[in-house]
Parts: sequence; structure tokens; C-alpha cells
Amino acid sequence: MEESINEIKNKTLDEILNAKNLQEIEEIRVKALGKKGELTAILKMMGTLSEEDRPKIGALVNLAKAQITEKITEAENRFKEEEINKKLETEKIDVTLPSKKIIRGSKHPLNRVIEEIEDLFVSMGYDVASGPELETDEYCFERLNLPKGHPARDMQDSFYITTEYLLRTQTSAVQARTLMANKDKTPIREIVPGKTYRREDDATHSHQFNQVEALVVDENISFANLKATLEIFMKHILGENTKLRFRPSYFPFTEPSYEVDVSCFKCGGKGCNLCKNTGWIELLGAGMVHPNVLRMNGYDPNKYSGFAFGTGLDRLAMFKYGITDIRLLYENDIRFLKQFDRRDI
Repeated sequence: MEESINEIKNKTLDEILNAKNLQEIEEIRVKALGKKGELTAILKMMGTLSEEDRPKIGALVNLAKAQITEKITEAENRFKEEEINKKLETEKIDVTLPSKKIIRGSKHPLNRVIEEIEDLFVSMGYDVASGPELETDEYCFERLNLPKGHPARDMQDSFYITTEYLLRTQTSAVQARTLMANKDKTPIREIVPGKTYRREDDATHSHQFNQVEALVVDENISFANLKATLEIFMKHILGENTKLRFRPSYFPFTEPSYEVDVSCFKCGGKGCNLCKNTGWIELLGAGMVHPNVLRMNGYDPNKYSGFAFGTGLDRLAMFKYGITDIRLLYENDIRFLKQFDRRDI
């Protein structure tokens, strides 16, 4: 048996020395040391040996296995190193070649406008708030002075999920949540940019669009505060020469309420196709917070007052960047988005 062990060992070592690749090394390992290998077979015969021979034969087998394993490891390392060197030789990079142009992404025009508005209002002491897009009827309508059956609900063709839940039609729902969460605490100064949903879909409207809402509540807040804030806002976004015009209107959650027009930034108020030759463009709704809204959300209207306004971010982006079709904002057409790759716009 000793001769058999030495013969297997010497034969295996010669095979390892003459092996040409890793696959052959693995085949040699299995043949000698695998579950059905030659040395493994000898170990299985140990039970047939005398007690005197077992330690001697066992030691010889273990020594042979150790020598074979050592040589297999050396061979594997040699072949792996050769493979790496071959790859380095065939895959080397010529660093003197000109590089490929890297295509950089750019901020979406909507994101540009949102960030610009947030930066402006944060610098004025406002918080940026958010709320759920799947809203309850209570916060979307009732706490904004639109009880069930109110005719003004027909102005907004809503996406109802159940009789109680709907996709919010306006970011004003966050106003009610803020007031309820801060009952009788002032000042409140916040803006709420976010997605809203209505059943509309044409070149200037989308069933899903973006709004930014603003809410201020404190003692002695007046229309003058609203007007000054809107002038700062519009001049910052549309240019210093922008003028504002307030027209009486109706919103259930503000009283008095106004539609706010801005002077046409294309013609400077002289009249053009964009402003339909009026010199003005309707842009947002605004007003003083309705006493009923203050009262039902935990504020005494005799002590506190406030203002609110809201505008469509999509429309604002269209005016700011001269976009003619709102659907371009959502199609992710790379040809359209590439126009906003310039960092100076």
C-alpha cells in the first residue's frame, strides 16, 4: 500500500507539472483528492488494516495530500496570474486617445422653477411644506369652506377614489392641515409646491399638474402684505419690469378674492398674440384668508388674519421659458430637454 501511495503521489505531481490550464488542474485535483479520488479510496480502506499499520498508512496519505495540495495551489496561482497578464495585454487602454464626449443631464424646467421659488421664499422666512396627494374630502374641500353640496365644487372636476378620498385638486389642502396642526399659533408662513389632479387634458392643461400655494397667518396681516409679496415673487421669476393687476373674483376660501394678472413679458404690455393683444396675462389667484377657514381650523378671525395665493408651476415654467405646449413638460423627449442644458438659463 505504501508503494501505491507513493506511485499516486508521484504520478499526480508529474501531471500537475505538465498541466496546461486551470481546467486540467481541477481535473487532476478531483482525480487524486475528490470524493472518489485515488487517495480518498485508500483512506476508505483503512478499516481493513491492522492497528499497527493504520497510523503509518494514514500519515503517508496525509503527507501525499498535503504535497499535492501545495503544488495544485502553486499551479492555480501561476495560471491565474498568466490569465490576468493576458487580459492586461489585450485590454490595455491608450490614454493618449481622445475621450468620448460625456452627455450631461440637466435640470427639468419644472424643477428649475420650483427650486427658484423655494429659494426665494425661504430667504423671506417661509417654510416649505408638503402634504398627501391622496387627500380626504374634509381637507380638500370642507375645511376650506366648501361643504358638501357647495356649487363651487363643480368648478373642479375631481378624481374620487372613494366617496371620502380623492386625488387632491389643489395644494390648498395643506393649508388646512397646517392650520389644524398649529391651532392658535402664529406666525405661519409657508409655501406648498406639489402635484394636483383634475380631469383636464389639452395643450394648455393637464390632468396632473403642479401648483405652488402660499399661506401667511398672523396678527395684522393686510392686503398690502399680499400685494407686496406677490410683486416680489413675480418680479423675481418673470423680470423686474413685471406689473401686477388685481381683478375681483371668487374663491370659497378667501374673502376678498382676486385674479392676478401680470404684464405680458413678451411684448412689455403693448399687446401681442401671447396676451391676446390685451397686454396682460392671467397667472394666479389670491385673497385674504376667509374668516370661516380661520374659525373652523382653530383661529379667532377677530384676532388673526392672513393671505393666500396659488399659481400653476407648469404655466409659470411655460411663460418663463417660452414653452407653447404643457404636454412637452411630461413627455421626457430628450430633444426638448436638451434645450435646458445651458447652466445660465
